[in-house]
Amino acid sequence: MGEQRLKASSFLVSVLLLVLLQLVNGEDPYRFFTWNVSYGDIYPLGVKQQGILINGQFPGPLIESVTNDNLVVNVFNSLDEPFLLSWNGIMQRRNSWQDGVFGTNCPIPPGRNFTYNLQVKDQIGSFFYFPSLAFHKAAGGYGGIKIASRSVIPVPFPPPAGDYTVLAGDWFKQNHTDLKAILDNGHDLPFPDGLLINGRGSNAFTFNVEQGKTYRFRVSNVGLTTSINFRIQGHKLVLVEVEGTHSLQNTYDSIDVHLGQSYSVLVTADQPPKDYYIVVSTRFTSPVLTTTSALHYSNSAGGLDATPPGGPTTQIDWSINQARSLRRNLTASGPRPNPQGSYHYGMINTTRTIRLVNSAPVIDGKQRYAVNSVSFITPDTPLKLADYFKISGVYSLGGIQDYPTGGANLKTAVMPADFRGFVEVVFENPEDTVQSWHVDGHHFFVVGMDGGQWSAASRIGYNLRDTISRVTVQVYPKSWTAIYMPLDNVGMWNVRSENWALQYLGQQFYLRVYSPANSWRDEAPIPNNVILCGQAVGHHQP
Repeated sequence: MGEQRLKASSFLVSVLLLVLLQLVNGEDPYRFFTWNVSYGDIYPLGVKQQGILINGQFPGPLIESVTNDNLVVNVFNSLDEPFLLSWNGIMQRRNSWQDGVFGTNCPIPPGRNFTYNLQVKDQIGSFFYFPSLAFHKAAGGYGGIKIASRSVIPVPFPPPAGDYTVLAGDWFKQNHTDLKAILDNGHDLPFPDGLLINGRGSNAFTFNVEQGKTYRFRVSNVGLTTSINFRIQGHKLVLVEVEGTHSLQNTYDSIDVHLGQSYSVLVTADQPPKDYYIVVSTRFTSPVLTTTSALHYSNSAGGLDATPPGGPTTQIDWSINQARSLRRNLTASGPRPNPQGSYHYGMINTTRTIRLVNSAPVIDGKQRYAVNSVSFITPDTPLKLADYFKISGVYSLGGIQDYPTGGANLKTAVMPADFRGFVEVVFENPEDTVQSWHVDGHHFFVVGMDGGQWSAASRIGYNLRDTISRVTVQVYPKSWTAIYMPLDNVGMWNVRSENWALQYLGQQFYLRVYSPANSWRDEAPIPNNVILCGQAVGHHQP
């Protein structure tokens, strides 16, 4: 108890020092959060489970911030096992030290705390955080992140009457430890037991609206294995933001949200006053899982209908056409005053082409998942620390190639990359299921997607003018997706499948974006509070 008080006192002292520093230097604002991570009983599908709670909540607290804010998040680990949080879509400019995956950070030991120092530099939009270790994500521990534009930056739509975060995704009734054991024994996960909206099952959550007003819904797929479709009975969805990019304001009846993705839509309460279904259903699965919440008009004259409206199920062409319809709003300002269209990504020469092909090999009698024939194995020491302290033998630099190769092997693979490069990455999916890929620390432009085999001739169909930029992209079965990505962030960055079972069993690697300048201008110094583990124990900061 005394140690806990000492930690709390130290945290308060650091808070006061940061506030004083901000006042003296005119720094960007600071926001402070103190979170206690613990186990607790939850009943999302009517069955008692061991959940991961943050300050007693599932989902965890919402982070509300403004462009360039500094977020100081003090996390106490009250679990009986190591823990890390990662920040899906937060760029961590110059600072992969705060990324919260094992490639960059030692876990927070049980009974200890760690303070993340994040800055949402030059960012707006809708994102989420989640636990990144040991299949903890299957137990909860996730929450929403909202980054508002600064007051001096115009937003391309009027302020909504309300702003709702929707964290949706598939869920299993088994505890995360049981699911982890299934994977550790070399087997695939069973089919999910259901879907959740903000941690609850069907009709357990209500969104209140007033007649004639418009509301913003920020929808994220925080699930483990399944794409979803989001829709609101009788209401149109006007898309306004995709993972930090203002989009053309296309209108949809429903929208597909693949694993790890986030969208913002505007919904106007312009229908007769009653209750309407908000529906989330699985895509490309048999059977189709469905869950619902209620959109409740304040002057409602009636309850929900007997059954919710149906939506798309297994239609892939429908989803591809919707994905291709996503466009950047070229005249809207992003986090800075200059229009989003002022960055002419299509006029920049690419410096390198990387083809990434996913596969599902069986290695040593166990199911694994791989990219370019390499199935990633987690080392005993974070790669970023091994790189910083020059500890040899922890990872294999160049251990994954820029193109698919034959065979399959287990390796702690890191791909080298040059700071300020501009690369073309082609994700190729020869399998029968939808893939979803995420790159930490970077945004990218989705220039093309199509069925069949990618070739150099496929570039003829690229959108080099106004495609959407984002941080997570889907790849349809037996199809490819191409992106252009500026390598503008020095550090060690996780490239992963957002299907959490595939990621856990090796479908990931790290991208080492390197600057020979070794300057604080390019990369922040190692944090003073860094936790050391593995072979980094005993090393001292210079």
